[in-house]
Amino acid sequence: MPDQEKRVTWVELFFDLVFVVAITQVTSLLHADHSWSGAARALVVFIPIYWAWVGMTMHANLHDVDRTRARLGVFAVGLCGLFMALALPEAYGSRGLLFGAGYWVARLVLYALMWRSYRGVGFNPFTAAAFVSGPLLALGGLADGGVRVALWALAAGVDLLVPLLARRRMARIAYEPSHLPERFGLFLIIALGESVAKTGVVAGHQPLTPDRLAAVAVAFALVCALWWVYFVFAAGAIRHALRTAEVAMEVIRPVLPYGHLAFIGSTIAIAAATGEVITHPLAHLHTDAAALLFGGAALYLATFGYTRWRMFHTVSTTRLSAAVLCLALLPPAGYVPALAAMAALVAVLVALNVWEARIAHRHEDPERHLPYMNAERPTA
Repeated sequence: MPDQEKRVTWVELFFDLVFVVAITQVTSLLHADHSWSGAARALVVFIPIYWAWVGMTMHANLHDVDRTRARLGVFAVGLCGLFMALALPEAYGSRGLLFGAGYWVARLVLYALMWRSYRGVGFNPFTAAAFVSGPLLALGGLADGGVRVALWALAAGVDLLVPLLARRRMARIAYEPSHLPERFGLFLIIALGESVAKTGVVAGHQPLTPDRLAAVAVAFALVCALWWVYFVFAAGAIRHALRTAEVAMEVIRPVLPYGHLAFIGSTIAIAAATGEVITHPLAHLHTDAAALLFGGAALYLATFGYTRWRMFHTVSTTRLSAAVLCLALLPPAGYVPALAAMAALVAVLVALNVWEARIAHRHEDPERHLPYMNAERPTA
């Protein structure tokens, strides 16, 4: 590891502004259609957006992006991301080509920026995106209906599968591990911020009755609890795993791009459902909205079980138990006011954070004995 850890640059933070817009648009798509098919369509368009962000993050990790040429490359990919975000409201309609072409051009730019670093790895996510999934996205934008959905779903599948197939070749790439947890944590902050923004926007267009103000307070408490679960306990565990791993890529690949896809996707689902609670705090939640709220929270917590196993090969009993409890609350959620249902979810998350804080205080070395690790020393 270098003497001075690589930090996130100002140009990367500026680049992230595009993805604030993109996350907002994906959340709006999901808010407009809570059905299983609507959730699937939202996921299909979210994966290319997320993977373009991941590609730029990996480029910034391997290169100095605080140079003129590099900044121009970041801006170019950012513009493509902005075009994709603008296309999202009608991505399955008249703006499909704008979405698909925006992604393809972004991946071609990233391929040009990364080809030197991956010269010895012919089959890698950047070549696959530039010459397989990018063209599939563009072709899908020219197609209609189910053909477009199928082509885009195939492209998303290619993007997700290639890093797994190329993992042995990519193990030789020397990523700077201190930079990556910060970047992925910042993207999760964007997703959590969308929940706050959704709460404010929806409430701002409604009468601020006492029940709605209570719903705003509970929604904000929910976001705070989700933040606490990740940033107080898990973020330190991820940094610890990267510092101590024999092969950093074996932690980076499953925990950062894949694990955070689930973290961010579940947070978007929760944000979409939060809008429903704010709109009708005393009405019963529709089944689809309840599934987004409680299912999203369960997925968020269960993902910690996956990432902890990949990092330390131990089971996160506290978070997996809380995930099961969230799912158990899903059936009765439709029989109580939406505000009460969301308050019950907040109670589960607060109880989890309190319990883990008690475990943390029992140990002299809190960084090594994080509750995220279930109060056990990580095993090899």
